[in-house]
Amino acid sequence: MMGGLVLLHRWLGVAFCLLFAMWFATGIVMHFVPFPSLTEAERFAGLAVVDSARVVIDPPDAVRASGIGDGARVRLIQRSDGPVYVVSGPSQLRAIRASDSADAAVKSPDIALAAARDHASRRGLDISRASVVERADYDQWSVPNGFDRHRPLFRVALNDAAGTEVYLSSVTGEVVLDTTRRERWWNLAGSVLHWIYPTMLRSNWSLWDRLVWALSLLALISAALGAVLGVARLRVARGVPVSPYRGWHALHHVIGLLATVFVLTWIFSGWLSMDHGRLFSHGQLTKAETDMATASPGWRMLPANRMEPSPSVLEVEWFAFNERFYRRDRIGLDRQILFRARGAEPDDRAGALSPREIEGFAARLATNCGEASVLAADDDYPVLSATPGVPVYRSKCAEVWFDIDGANGNLLQRLDRSRRAYRWLYRALHTLDFPILAAHPKVRSSLIVGLCVLGLLFSITGIVIGWRRLLRRCLC
Repeated sequence: MMGGLVLLHRWLGVAFCLLFAMWFATGIVMHFVPFPSLTEAERFAGLAVVDSARVVIDPPDAVRASGIGDGARVRLIQRSDGPVYVVSGPSQLRAIRASDSADAAVKSPDIALAAARDHASRRGLDISRASVVERADYDQWSVPNGFDRHRPLFRVALNDAAGTEVYLSSVTGEVVLDTTRRERWWNLAGSVLHWIYPTMLRSNWSLWDRLVWALSLLALISAALGAVLGVARLRVARGVPVSPYRGWHALHHVIGLLATVFVLTWIFSGWLSMDHGRLFSHGQLTKAETDMATASPGWRMLPANRMEPSPSVLEVEWFAFNERFYRRDRIGLDRQILFRARGAEPDDRAGALSPREIEGFAARLATNCGEASVLAADDDYPVLSATPGVPVYRSKCAEVWFDIDGANGNLLQRLDRSRRAYRWLYRALHTLDFPILAAHPKVRSSLIVGLCVLGLLFSITGIVIGWRRLLRRCLC
């Protein structure tokens, strides 16, 4: 029995020691340089004031022109070629010109370049040498599934000192991603390697998901076998535990024992990062809950006038929440006016939805719901509003918790027992996102780097041992 475990661990170790070393080294990089994304602050900084004088049609007209029967939200933005409505449904997205109901999808590289230059200039970026690089469905930085509704994307290089590139949706004409040269280089040495994220593989999400899940499981088995054998092979000399090995084997044994708890929990939680509903819940609404959450009185019931936007508004959004229509005017990154439409005219304004409105919505999703409470900044299950400073409400309905954005009614988290357990077993173990460490970021960073270095040293000893074993077999 023990001989079989030794043989299995030996050859799994030979196969996976390089992968372990890569994961530990790239984990350090990822802690300091996240995968490229367009932050809400960056997106908002690139918005222009809506030219309401050129807005001719109303949101119901835009929904009708879009052909999206289950349109849930309508946004009004200002593009370089005029104001545009963006109609979104659960699976569809379409842009409609606010002047004449025409399709506003971006097909011309010239329009894409003008929109990208307008966005970048408002952010204070150098646009003097901007040019369209390509129009493509995927590249290394646009492979995440969140961009699927925007594909294909125009990639525009600003050719500035930072090597900034912005990606523009061909569906809505909005900038949805930006990268810099520094981000790209560090992520090639970080996230791309860590997640096994080459474009060709990651563009096929199902294949990538199954492959990385299987590799992570085999790595976990190898680590678990090593932990069992490491403890079993300990010897006691004069009351002191010692390793029976010498040289690199002794280093591998001793460092492995010192790092056992971290290595096992880190590889285990890394494997859980690929769970995607296999063992734990997705954290998404059920079909019945989705139907209730997206139910609306119908866009034809929206007041006939379009409720003139505020003079300095940068983005307007109409949405149905708890079978009532709302409109929010965003006049700053952290400033918005929320209109509650009752009858033909809006008769109430606020900065956010009220607890009572959240409670009414939650009662449609589930039973036995308590009072809605504002999520604390140091909550064990943190999530932030899309609008800085606006509260996120939590409504606890028996064992299921719903976290709802007070800015726009979006459901941010659905936490059942399974999902709450997943938060600790994956996120806390893999990123050391425990409340006590999150409150001391420098200590947390030092601990992450130190443990990953320990894991890297352990992996290097395995690489040396594995390489020597392979050489001996090749020379025999």
